[in-house]
Amino acid sequence: MARNLDETEMRLAHASPWLDPNAARTSASVALVLREVDEDLEALFIRRAEHEGDPWSGHLAFPGGRIDADDPDARGAAERESAEELSLDLRGARYLGRLSDVLGYAESIRVSAFVYGIEGDPPLEPNHEVREAFWTPLHHCTDEGRQEMREFKYLERTMSLPTIRLLDDERAPVLWGITYKFMDDFMSRIGRPVPIMPWDERDLPHSSDR
Repeated sequence: MARNLDETEMRLAHASPWLDPNAARTSASVALVLREVDEDLEALFIRRAEHEGDPWSGHLAFPGGRIDADDPDARGAAERESAEELSLDLRGARYLGRLSDVLGYAESIRVSAFVYGIEGDPPLEPNHEVREAFWTPLHHCTDEGRQEMREFKYLERTMSLPTIRLLDDERAPVLWGITYKFMDDFMSRIGRPVPIMPWDERDLPHSSDR
């Protein structure tokens, strides 16, 4: 059970993430950023700004975005997006490992995730794409009282999906979809699994919506 950066790096080093070998119409990458606080770990999340027509408007996520042609690779894109969205420079941060790719449900998008460790409380300056940035202790992800099934509508289809309430404000958005999948993968790899939730793997083989 990992509760610090050293233990997390060791566990991720022994993991074998699933990397999608197929071509995707759109590729994106995100950064899961961790820090040590009070003998445990906290993860950095963003709450996206609300824009009309944006399917991910207002959702909780990791900093990240689409991979551009000028990016050296997927990891480089995650670092660039983190700098653009939060003025957070991860180029000198401690790289801990990679998670399995996640495919977007009902659209050709592949998202890759890279894990970093940082120290202290760096200033975060959200850009126009981000409403707020916040840190969440990992034990929120294993707290059954913060988990529930909720219905989401996408492409005229209603699905019941597991969620985690990261923020104390019960009116705030919850974590679900792609970012939930990444946290589920990550927490399992560090020996702190999210309580089992009833994913329908027939509908969502490697995928979900954020």
